[in-house]
Amino acid sequence: MPFVRSNEAVVHEIHGGRFVSYIRPGSGSRDLASWRVEIPAASVGPTHTISDEETFYVLSGGLRLTIDGESAELGAGDAAVAPAGAELAVANTSDRPAHMWVTTSVGLTAVLADGTTIAPPWAR
Repeated sequence: MPFVRSNEAVVHEIHGGRFVSYIRPGSGSRDLASWRVEIPAASVGPTHTISDEETFYVLSGGLRLTIDGESAELGAGDAAVAPAGAELAVANTSDRPAHMWVTTSVGLTAVLADGTTIAPPWAR
């Protein structure tokens, strides 16, 4: 099925963020997973190391992305790429929610600073 309607997206919530999964094997993709993440105002996600390359495109609001120790403030229309094995952190330091589109390979995992491995269901 090449088309995914908004009412078919699957919602997951973790670490204060809301992950709205559109593209994944369950929706017909073999290799890629894409989702919209909604990041509340004044929130900081946990630092984690990613298994696969990820791309980020800010849809609205502003975010601080830190990739392997290098940080940048990104606004709507800005993009970033994190290579496989990179340490990643996302923060919304503003007083309003931000939205970002993320794409990666199916099967992505993330290792948190405490050693916990997460296999996000929106990338499965």
